Amino acid sequence: MIIEWNQHIFSHDTVRYPLYPQAAYTPDMSVHPADPMGAYLQRMDEEKIDRAVIVHPEPYGDDHRMVLECLEREPERLRGTSLFYPKDRDAPNKLADLVAREPKIISTRFHAHRGKNMYLDSFDDKGVRALWEKAVELGLIVELHIGPDYGAQIASVLRDIPETVALIDHLAEPHMGNAVEFADILQLGTCKAEYHNVYMKLSGLNHFAQDAPLYESAKPFTQRVIEAFGPERLVWGSGVPAIVDVHMEDCIEAERALVKGENLNKLLNWS
Repeated sequence: MIIEWNQHIFSHDTVRYPLYPQAAYTPDMSVHPADPMGAYLQRMDEEKIDRAVIVHPEPYGDDHRMVLECLEREPERLRGTSLFYPKDRDAPNKLADLVAREPKIISTRFHAHRGKNMYLDSFDDKGVRALWEKAVELGLIVELHIGPDYGAQIASVLRDIPETVALIDHLAEPHMGNAVEFADILQLGTCKAEYHNVYMKLSGLNHFAQDAPLYESAKPFTQRVIEAFGPERLVWGSGVPAIVDVHMEDCIEAERALVKGENLNKLLNWS
């Protein structure tokens, strides 16, 4: 079982799917195909990806029409994430309404790292806590697109809301922090008893390494993360599935299978 959690789907039709003007970035549509969902399904078949979690991208703000249409098109193979703004007092209610409308929304995503401070100021903010608590109440995975400088804040929230199932995105964007800050991230892995429901996504290697497609130059770093979290709390996220084999070459095949999809299959109760 291979499950990818990362794909963003963008449409050239910006009338039907308008872009959010305050988003942290605008997609370069020249690199996106006319039928993005069709192209992604073809890639899934070619790379033998069985299932996927479509990540609702920032440029659409909290307008989820695109991800909802993707889930409607492929309800058996796909699940989706959501994005709301903690500074919006109605965000928890909007999240509840979305999940009630489409139960295949299995996560909500928080953004907090350098360059994306517009989403929240601190994880201690009341709006953040309210949205986080609503996600947990709904049984969603809390996806954390954070930089290392937010590791200590995340640990505090997890201690306050221990029933959280959290997934840290893109190895916590290590290039956006320093070694001292990243030690807080690694502690979420090594302190298994306290943070046993915290998972790390093996993804985003292209954010700090250039040797695609396997990014072997990043192995000294990924080894530290793999050692801290262990195969049972790692999830493959982007690139090609062979990234798992290369960066976990010292692990047995059964452990690599956990990361490629079995961990997610169990987390999502995906029958």
